[in-house]
Amino acid sequence: MSVVLHWFLPTSGDGRTIVDRFHGSQEAGAPAQRGPDIDYLAQIARAAEQLGFVGVLTPTGTWCEDAWLTTAALIAQTERLKFLVAFRPGTISPTLAAQMAATYQRISRGRLLLNVVTGGDAIEQQRFGDWLEHDQRYARTDEFLSIVRKLWSGVPVDFAGQHLRIAGGLVPVPPDPLPQIYFGGSSDAALPVAARHVDVYLTWGEPPAQVAEKIARVRALAEAQGRTLRFGIRLHTISRDSSREAWAEADKLIAAIDPASLAKAQAQLGTSQSVGQQRMVALHGGRLDKLEIYPNLWAGIGLVRGGAGTALVGSHQEVADRIEEYHSLGIEEFIFSGYPHLEEAYWFGEGVRPELVRRGLISAELPKAAPRALVPAL
Repeated sequence: MSVVLHWFLPTSGDGRTIVDRFHGSQEAGAPAQRGPDIDYLAQIARAAEQLGFVGVLTPTGTWCEDAWLTTAALIAQTERLKFLVAFRPGTISPTLAAQMAATYQRISRGRLLLNVVTGGDAIEQQRFGDWLEHDQRYARTDEFLSIVRKLWSGVPVDFAGQHLRIAGGLVPVPPDPLPQIYFGGSSDAALPVAARHVDVYLTWGEPPAQVAEKIARVRALAEAQGRTLRFGIRLHTISRDSSREAWAEADKLIAAIDPASLAKAQAQLGTSQSVGQQRMVALHGGRLDKLEIYPNLWAGIGLVRGGAGTALVGSHQEVADRIEEYHSLGIEEFIFSGYPHLEEAYWFGEGVRPELVRRGLISAELPKAAPRALVPAL
Protein backbone atom coordinates (compact mmCIF):
# COMPACT_ATOMS: atom_id res chain seq x y z
CA MET A 1 0.00 0.00 0.00
CA SER A 2 1.81 3.08 -1.28
CA VAL A 3 1.05 6.75 -0.69
CA VAL A 4 -0.88 8.70 -3.34
CA LEU A 5 -0.29 12.47 -3.32
CA HIS A 6 -2.73 15.12 -4.57
CA TRP A 7 -2.60 18.92 -4.54
CA PHE A 8 -5.34 21.60 -4.58
CA LEU A 9 -6.55 24.21 -7.08
CA PRO A 10 -7.54 27.48 -5.30
CA THR A 11 -10.43 28.45 -7.56
CA SER A 12 -11.62 31.13 -5.14
CA GLY A 13 -8.24 32.87 -5.33
CA ASP A 14 -4.86 32.54 -3.68
CA GLY A 15 -2.41 34.54 -1.63
CA ARG A 16 -0.07 34.68 1.33
CA THR A 17 -2.81 34.83 3.96
CA ILE A 18 -5.78 32.67 4.93
CA VAL A 19 -8.25 35.49 5.41
CA ASP A 20 -9.08 36.44 1.83
CA ARG A 21 -12.38 34.87 0.73
CA PHE A 22 -11.96 32.05 3.19
CA HIS A 23 -13.50 28.73 2.23
CA GLY A 24 -16.87 28.26 3.90
CA SER A 25 -17.65 31.98 4.20
CA GLN A 26 -21.31 32.96 4.03
CA GLU A 27 -20.49 36.25 2.33
CA ALA A 28 -17.95 37.67 -0.09
CA GLY A 29 -14.66 38.79 1.40
CA ALA A 30 -11.90 40.99 0.11
CA PRO A 31 -10.58 40.13 -3.35
CA ALA A 32 -7.84 37.51 -3.29
CA GLN A 33 -4.27 38.65 -3.69
CA ARG A 34 -4.07 36.38 -6.72
CA GLY A 35 -7.26 35.98 -8.68
CA PRO A 36 -8.24 32.50 -9.91
CA ASP A 37 -7.59 33.28 -13.56
CA ILE A 38 -6.94 30.35 -15.85
CA ASP A 39 -3.29 31.22 -16.45
CA TYR A 40 -2.47 31.13 -12.74
CA LEU A 41 -4.44 27.95 -12.16
CA ALA A 42 -2.63 26.39 -15.12
CA GLN A 43 0.68 27.30 -13.46
CA ILE A 44 -0.37 25.42 -10.34
CA ALA A 45 -1.68 22.44 -12.32
CA ARG A 46 1.53 22.15 -14.36
CA ALA A 47 3.66 22.50 -11.22
CA ALA A 48 1.65 19.78 -9.47
CA GLU A 49 2.13 17.49 -12.46
CA GLN A 50 5.86 18.14 -12.68
CA LEU A 51 6.31 17.62 -8.94
CA GLY A 52 4.73 14.18 -8.96
CA PHE A 53 1.23 14.80 -7.61
CA VAL A 54 -1.31 12.38 -9.07
CA GLY A 55 -4.26 14.78 -9.07
CA VAL A 56 -5.63 18.10 -7.90
CA LEU A 57 -8.79 18.67 -5.89
CA THR A 58 -11.01 21.45 -7.21
CA PRO A 59 -13.59 22.73 -4.69
CA THR A 60 -17.22 23.68 -5.10
CA GLY A 61 -19.16 26.54 -3.56
CA THR A 62 -20.42 30.09 -3.92
CA TRP A 63 -17.02 31.78 -4.03
CA CYS A 64 -15.31 29.20 -6.28
CA GLU A 65 -15.14 29.03 -10.03
CA ASP A 66 -17.14 26.07 -11.33
CA ALA A 67 -15.04 22.93 -10.90
CA TRP A 68 -16.22 21.11 -14.05
CA LEU A 69 -15.58 24.02 -16.40
CA THR A 70 -12.31 25.10 -14.80
CA THR A 71 -10.71 21.68 -14.85
CA ALA A 72 -11.96 20.93 -18.37
CA ALA A 73 -10.09 24.06 -19.49
CA LEU A 74 -6.94 22.68 -17.84
CA ILE A 75 -7.00 19.30 -19.57
CA ALA A 76 -5.09 20.64 -22.57
CA GLN A 77 -2.60 22.39 -20.25
CA THR A 78 -1.49 19.09 -18.71
CA GLU A 79 -0.68 15.56 -19.81
CA ARG A 80 -1.32 13.11 -16.98
CA LEU A 81 -2.66 15.11 -14.03
CA LYS A 82 -6.03 13.90 -12.76
CA PHE A 83 -8.77 16.29 -11.70
CA LEU A 84 -10.72 15.57 -8.52
CA VAL A 85 -13.87 17.53 -9.34
CA ALA A 86 -16.06 18.43 -6.36
CA PHE A 87 -19.80 18.74 -6.98
CA ARG A 88 -23.05 18.66 -5.01
CA PRO A 89 -25.72 16.05 -5.77
CA GLY A 90 -28.42 18.54 -4.76
CA THR A 91 -27.61 20.88 -7.65
CA ILE A 92 -27.49 18.49 -10.60
CA SER A 93 -29.51 15.52 -11.82
CA PRO A 94 -27.87 12.08 -11.53
CA THR A 95 -28.38 11.37 -15.24
CA LEU A 96 -26.70 14.61 -16.26
CA ALA A 97 -23.85 14.04 -13.79
CA ALA A 98 -23.30 10.51 -15.12
CA GLN A 99 -23.33 11.83 -18.71
CA MET A 100 -20.92 14.67 -17.88
CA ALA A 101 -18.54 12.22 -16.22
CA ALA A 102 -18.61 9.96 -19.27
CA THR A 103 -17.86 12.87 -21.60
CA TYR A 104 -15.11 14.14 -19.32
CA GLN A 105 -13.41 10.74 -19.24
CA ARG A 106 -13.32 10.62 -23.02
CA ILE A 107 -11.98 14.12 -23.61
CA SER A 108 -9.43 13.79 -20.79
CA ARG A 109 -8.48 10.20 -21.60
CA GLY A 110 -9.48 8.94 -18.18
CA ARG A 111 -8.32 11.73 -15.88
CA LEU A 112 -11.53 12.41 -13.94
CA LEU A 113 -12.01 11.72 -10.24
CA LEU A 114 -15.25 12.73 -8.50
CA ASN A 115 -15.55 14.29 -5.05
CA VAL A 116 -19.18 14.09 -3.89
CA VAL A 117 -19.98 16.96 -1.50
CA THR A 118 -23.33 16.46 0.21
CA GLY A 119 -23.13 19.87 1.92
CA GLY A 120 -23.14 20.74 5.61
CA ASP A 121 -24.13 24.41 5.60
CA ALA A 122 -27.84 25.15 5.14
CA ILE A 123 -27.30 28.76 4.02
CA GLU A 124 -24.87 27.65 1.33
CA GLN A 125 -27.19 24.88 0.14
CA GLN A 126 -30.17 27.22 -0.07
CA ARG A 127 -28.25 29.54 -2.40
CA PHE A 128 -28.33 26.68 -4.90
CA GLY A 129 -32.01 25.94 -4.33
CA ASP A 130 -31.50 23.03 -1.94
CA TRP A 131 -33.80 23.17 1.10
CA LEU A 132 -33.38 19.67 2.49
CA GLU A 133 -32.18 19.19 6.05
CA HIS A 134 -28.82 17.63 6.90
CA ASP A 135 -29.79 13.97 7.16
CA GLN A 136 -32.16 14.21 4.19
CA ARG A 137 -29.29 15.49 2.07
CA TYR A 138 -27.31 12.33 2.80
CA ALA A 139 -30.36 10.18 2.03
CA ARG A 140 -30.58 11.93 -1.34
CA THR A 141 -26.85 11.38 -1.94
CA ASP A 142 -27.44 7.68 -1.27
CA GLU A 143 -30.13 7.61 -3.99
CA PHE A 144 -28.02 9.77 -6.32
CA LEU A 145 -25.02 7.43 -6.19
CA SER A 146 -27.23 4.37 -6.60
CA ILE A 147 -28.61 5.87 -9.82
CA VAL A 148 -25.22 6.97 -11.16
CA ARG A 149 -23.68 3.54 -10.59
CA LYS A 150 -26.58 1.91 -12.48
CA LEU A 151 -26.35 4.43 -15.33
CA TRP A 152 -22.68 3.65 -15.75
CA SER A 153 -23.62 0.05 -16.53
CA GLY A 154 -24.98 1.31 -19.87
CA VAL A 155 -28.54 0.03 -19.43
CA PRO A 156 -31.76 2.07 -19.05
CA VAL A 157 -32.54 2.97 -15.45
CA ASP A 158 -35.89 3.48 -13.73
CA PHE A 159 -35.67 4.64 -10.14
CA ALA A 160 -38.28 5.93 -7.70
CA GLY A 161 -36.94 7.01 -4.32
CA GLN A 162 -37.90 9.42 -1.60
CA HIS A 163 -35.94 12.29 -3.17
CA LEU A 164 -35.12 11.30 -6.77
CA ARG A 165 -37.13 9.79 -9.58
CA ILE A 166 -35.75 8.73 -12.96
CA ALA A 167 -37.58 7.12 -15.88
CA GLY A 168 -35.56 5.57 -18.69
CA GLY A 169 -32.30 7.21 -17.67
CA LEU A 170 -29.48 6.20 -19.99
CA VAL A 171 -25.80 6.85 -20.59
CA PRO A 172 -25.32 4.86 -23.82
CA VAL A 173 -21.50 5.04 -23.72
CA PRO A 174 -20.41 4.71 -20.09
CA PRO A 175 -17.13 6.25 -18.92
CA ASP A 176 -14.06 4.10 -19.34
CA PRO A 177 -12.52 3.77 -16.85
CA LEU A 178 -15.25 4.50 -14.33
CA PRO A 179 -14.30 7.58 -12.29
CA GLN A 180 -13.28 6.84 -8.74
CA ILE A 181 -15.73 8.39 -6.26
CA TYR A 182 -14.37 10.28 -3.25
CA PHE A 183 -16.60 11.27 -0.37
CA GLY A 184 -16.33 12.80 3.09
CA GLY A 185 -18.73 13.07 5.99
CA SER A 186 -18.46 12.38 9.71
CA SER A 187 -22.09 12.14 10.77
CA ASP A 188 -24.09 9.00 11.45
CA ALA A 189 -26.06 9.80 8.30
CA ALA A 190 -22.91 10.04 6.17
CA LEU A 191 -20.93 6.94 7.09
CA PRO A 192 -23.39 4.31 5.75
CA VAL A 193 -23.53 6.18 2.41
CA ALA A 194 -19.75 5.95 2.16
CA ALA A 195 -19.83 2.26 3.01
CA ARG A 196 -22.36 1.49 0.26
CA HIS A 197 -21.07 3.56 -2.63
CA VAL A 198 -17.68 5.25 -2.55
CA ASP A 199 -14.18 4.19 -3.54
CA VAL A 200 -12.23 6.55 -1.28
CA TYR A 201 -13.50 7.83 2.07
CA LEU A 202 -11.97 11.19 2.98
CA THR A 203 -11.44 12.64 6.43
CA TRP A 204 -10.16 16.04 7.45
CA GLY A 205 -6.88 16.21 9.33
CA GLU A 206 -7.77 15.22 12.85
CA PRO A 207 -5.20 13.75 15.29
CA PRO A 208 -4.25 10.15 14.46
CA ALA A 209 -6.33 8.57 17.24
CA GLN A 210 -9.51 10.25 15.98
CA VAL A 211 -8.69 9.33 12.39
CA ALA A 212 -8.10 5.71 13.37
CA GLU A 213 -11.46 5.56 15.15
CA LYS A 214 -13.27 6.97 12.12
CA ILE A 215 -11.52 4.58 9.71
CA ALA A 216 -12.49 1.63 11.89
CA ARG A 217 -16.16 2.66 11.86
CA VAL A 218 -16.29 3.14 8.08
CA ARG A 219 -14.34 -0.03 7.39
CA ALA A 220 -16.71 -2.10 9.53
CA LEU A 221 -19.75 -0.63 7.77
CA ALA A 222 -18.20 -1.33 4.35
CA GLU A 223 -17.32 -4.91 5.29
CA ALA A 224 -20.94 -5.46 6.30
CA GLN A 225 -21.83 -4.45 2.72
CA GLY A 226 -19.21 -6.82 1.30
CA ARG A 227 -17.09 -3.87 0.16
CA THR A 228 -13.52 -2.64 0.70
CA LEU A 229 -12.74 1.08 0.66
CA ARG A 230 -9.57 3.11 0.45
CA PHE A 231 -9.02 6.01 2.82
CA GLY A 232 -7.70 9.51 2.27
CA ILE A 233 -7.04 12.64 4.32
CA ARG A 234 -7.28 16.36 3.51
CA LEU A 235 -4.57 18.57 5.02
CA HIS A 236 -2.65 21.78 4.44
CA THR A 237 1.12 21.79 4.70
CA ILE A 238 3.92 24.15 5.66
CA SER A 239 7.19 22.32 5.07
CA ARG A 240 10.63 23.91 5.20
CA ASP A 241 14.28 22.92 5.45
CA SER A 242 14.06 23.31 9.23
CA SER A 243 11.28 23.11 11.80
CA ARG A 244 12.05 26.66 12.95
CA GLU A 245 11.48 28.05 9.45
CA ALA A 246 8.18 26.18 9.06
CA TRP A 247 6.75 27.39 12.36
CA ALA A 248 7.84 30.94 11.52
CA GLU A 249 5.65 30.72 8.40
CA ALA A 250 2.74 29.45 10.49
CA ASP A 251 3.21 32.39 12.85
CA LYS A 252 3.03 34.77 9.88
CA LEU A 253 -0.35 33.36 8.88
CA ILE A 254 -1.69 33.89 12.41
CA ALA A 255 -0.23 37.39 12.61
CA ALA A 256 -2.23 38.37 9.51
CA ILE A 257 -5.56 37.54 11.16
CA ASP A 258 -7.14 40.62 12.72
CA PRO A 259 -9.49 40.11 15.71
CA ALA A 260 -12.57 41.23 13.76
CA SER A 261 -11.97 38.67 11.00
CA LEU A 262 -11.35 35.95 13.58
CA ALA A 263 -14.55 36.70 15.48
CA LYS A 264 -16.60 36.86 12.29
CA ALA A 265 -15.22 33.58 10.98
CA GLN A 266 -15.72 31.78 14.27
CA ALA A 267 -19.32 32.99 14.48
CA GLN A 268 -20.06 31.68 10.99
CA LEU A 269 -18.23 28.38 11.34
CA GLY A 270 -19.93 27.70 14.65
CA THR A 271 -23.34 27.57 12.98
CA SER A 272 -22.42 24.79 10.53
CA GLN A 273 -24.61 21.67 10.50
CA SER A 274 -21.61 19.64 9.36
CA VAL A 275 -20.38 17.23 12.01
CA GLY A 276 -16.96 17.28 10.38
CA GLN A 277 -16.87 21.08 10.61
CA GLN A 278 -17.92 20.92 14.26
CA ARG A 279 -15.03 18.53 14.90
CA MET A 280 -12.62 20.93 13.18
CA VAL A 281 -13.77 23.85 15.35
CA ALA A 282 -13.47 21.73 18.50
CA LEU A 283 -9.78 21.08 17.78
CA HIS A 284 -8.82 24.69 18.55
CA GLY A 285 -11.86 26.00 20.40
CA GLY A 286 -11.19 29.49 19.03
CA ARG A 287 -7.97 29.79 21.02
CA LEU A 288 -4.71 31.02 19.53
CA ASP A 289 -2.42 29.69 22.27
CA LYS A 290 -2.88 25.92 21.80
CA LEU A 291 -2.91 25.39 18.06
CA GLU A 292 -0.42 22.52 17.85
CA ILE A 293 -2.93 19.82 18.71
CA TYR A 294 -0.55 16.93 18.00
CA PRO A 295 3.14 16.93 17.07
CA ASN A 296 3.42 18.91 13.79
CA LEU A 297 -0.39 19.07 13.42
CA TRP A 298 -1.50 22.70 13.55
CA ALA A 299 -5.12 23.88 13.77
CA GLY A 300 -4.45 27.53 12.97
CA ILE A 301 -5.96 27.51 9.50
CA GLY A 302 -9.30 26.36 10.89
CA LEU A 303 -9.59 29.57 12.88
CA VAL A 304 -10.85 31.37 9.79
CA ARG A 305 -11.25 28.74 7.08
CA GLY A 306 -14.13 26.31 6.79
CA GLY A 307 -13.54 22.75 5.73
CA ALA A 308 -10.00 21.44 6.09
CA GLY A 309 -8.58 23.40 9.01
CA THR A 310 -5.34 21.67 9.97
CA ALA A 311 -1.83 21.67 8.52
CA LEU A 312 1.27 19.55 8.83
CA VAL A 313 3.98 21.99 9.94
CA GLY A 314 7.66 21.20 10.31
CA SER A 315 10.81 20.20 8.54
CA HIS A 316 10.52 17.99 5.49
CA GLN A 317 11.49 15.01 7.65
CA GLU A 318 8.90 15.85 10.32
CA VAL A 319 6.12 16.26 7.77
CA ALA A 320 7.14 12.90 6.27
CA ASP A 321 6.98 11.39 9.78
CA ARG A 322 3.36 12.44 10.17
CA ILE A 323 2.47 11.20 6.69
CA GLU A 324 4.06 7.87 7.56
CA GLU A 325 2.09 7.76 10.81
CA TYR A 326 -1.24 8.40 9.07
CA HIS A 327 -0.29 5.88 6.42
CA SER A 328 0.26 3.26 9.13
CA LEU A 329 -3.40 3.76 10.14
CA GLY A 330 -4.61 2.90 6.64
CA ILE A 331 -4.53 6.30 4.91
CA GLU A 332 -3.41 5.85 1.30
CA GLU A 333 -4.34 9.14 -0.35
CA PHE A 334 -3.24 12.58 0.87
CA ILE A 335 -4.75 15.80 -0.51
CA PHE A 336 -2.54 18.75 0.40
CA SER A 337 -2.63 22.51 -0.09
CA GLY A 338 -0.75 25.57 1.18
CA TYR A 339 -0.56 29.34 0.98
CA PRO A 340 0.31 30.34 -1.67
CA HIS A 341 -0.48 27.14 -3.51
CA LEU A 342 2.13 27.55 -6.23
CA GLU A 343 5.08 28.08 -3.89
CA GLU A 344 3.97 25.53 -1.32
CA ALA A 345 3.63 22.89 -4.03
CA TYR A 346 7.33 23.32 -4.73
CA TRP A 347 8.29 23.27 -1.02
CA PHE A 348 6.45 19.99 -0.62
CA GLY A 349 7.37 18.44 -3.96
CA GLU A 350 11.07 19.22 -3.70
CA GLY A 351 11.36 18.71 0.07
CA VAL A 352 8.90 16.11 1.37
CA ARG A 353 8.42 13.97 -1.73
CA PRO A 354 12.10 12.90 -1.93
CA GLU A 355 11.91 11.97 1.75
CA LEU A 356 8.87 9.78 1.05
CA VAL A 357 10.75 8.16 -1.82
CA ARG A 358 13.67 7.37 0.51
CA ARG A 359 11.26 5.71 2.92
CA GLY A 360 9.74 3.58 0.16
CA LEU A 361 6.29 5.16 0.54
CA ILE A 362 6.11 6.38 -3.05
CA SER A 363 7.90 5.56 -6.27
CA ALA A 364 10.66 7.79 -7.58
CA GLU A 365 9.06 7.55 -11.02
CA LEU A 366 6.36 10.05 -11.93
CA PRO A 367 2.92 8.70 -12.93
CA LYS A 368 2.60 8.08 -16.66
CA ALA A 369 0.28 9.95 -19.00
CA ALA A 370 -2.96 8.23 -19.93
CA PRO A 371 -2.90 6.56 -23.38
CA ARG A 372 -4.97 8.10 -26.12
CA ALA A 373 -8.23 6.29 -26.70
CA LEU A 374 -10.75 6.29 -29.50
CA VAL A 375 -14.12 7.85 -28.73
CA PRO A 376 -16.84 5.21 -29.24
CA ALA A 377 -19.53 6.10 -31.74
CA LEU A 378 -22.98 6.77 -30.27
